[in-house]
Amino acid sequence: MISRKNTSISKCIIHKVGNKFNNTRNAFSENTVDFDEASYELMLPFLLKPFGSVVQSYRFNHHADISLNEINNYSKQVFMDEKAFVEVSKHVVMHLFEQSNSAQIKTGDVMVVLFDGVGFNDFETQALGIFKIETKINFFQTFLENNSYDILVQKGISSRKLDKGCLILNQSDTEGPVVFSIDNNSYDAQYWTQHFLNIKYADDANNHTQQYLELCKHFSSDIIKSQYGGHENSNFLAKTIDFFKAHETVNIETFKETIFEEESHIREFEDYKKSFESDQNLVLRNQFDVAEAVVNKEKRKFKTDIKLDTHIQIKLDIDAPDASEEYLERGYDEEKKMHYYKVYFNDEN
Repeated sequence: MISRKNTSISKCIIHKVGNKFNNTRNAFSENTVDFDEASYELMLPFLLKPFGSVVQSYRFNHHADISLNEINNYSKQVFMDEKAFVEVSKHVVMHLFEQSNSAQIKTGDVMVVLFDGVGFNDFETQALGIFKIETKINFFQTFLENNSYDILVQKGISSRKLDKGCLILNQSDTEGPVVFSIDNNSYDAQYWTQHFLNIKYADDANNHTQQYLELCKHFSSDIIKSQYGGHENSNFLAKTIDFFKAHETVNIETFKETIFEEESHIREFEDYKKSFESDQNLVLRNQFDVAEAVVNKEKRKFKTDIKLDTHIQIKLDIDAPDASEEYLERGYDEEKKMHYYKVYFNDEN
């Protein structure tokens, strides 16, 4: 994730991108934006705030040679020669235009921004931002006419939500430049990350942790919850999070021995892991470092609620892995011919 504490906008230009499928054209600006103080103070957090919570980073990709990746090349040109900013920004829009191969792809405003002082891993660097505004909202505008106020409806950009954006840091590792990306209008998952940016997740602890937690989340819903019920599902998810929080490095064999008590469940997990890797076209590592920030973010996606057909829900704490085993019992009432849960507690809040 990045910090915008000392970040400033060095250059910004706005173009409009069309859709070649619908024969709508691009429109280009010739000059950069000259912000007034109020618009600048609102624009900077609008563009960068979404990246403050993004944990996983990307790297540029290309089937033949990474140097042939268009956005990789354009960003390098800007970092090497800021005078090329305006011309390069037009090439960025034309490349985006070429990816509009269906009616689903929306037209919109494209902002290309050069930032100074972006914080990342305890240092500050330049970054090139590319943002696409696809959605505009209606708002009321009041105006004075003939000594009376009137009102009209106008369309504008909401300052609360950014549709699509990427941040390319002028900082590289062994895999290449560090890239962050967001897409809040994911009507076409391939359009922004694959076709336009052509990026892939970095091969680091963040990615390894996220992939394995994603495996566990799918296994819990597809296998454990459907075959063994909500109680066992919640136990599995809570134990998984507890294991990741307790270990700096995850060893897959140790994980399986700790989480599963029966050999048959281990085999089920191993079989599911193979099919998951095949379906997702990836290979999960047998040992990797844990990214704490990813664990804290992903655990919020783990659903441990037990929803019953009697309109009653039991919410279990994901951070208390032993609670459901110790204080929650599941049984069957022969008289009522119904399942039941028995909950133990001392005080009721």
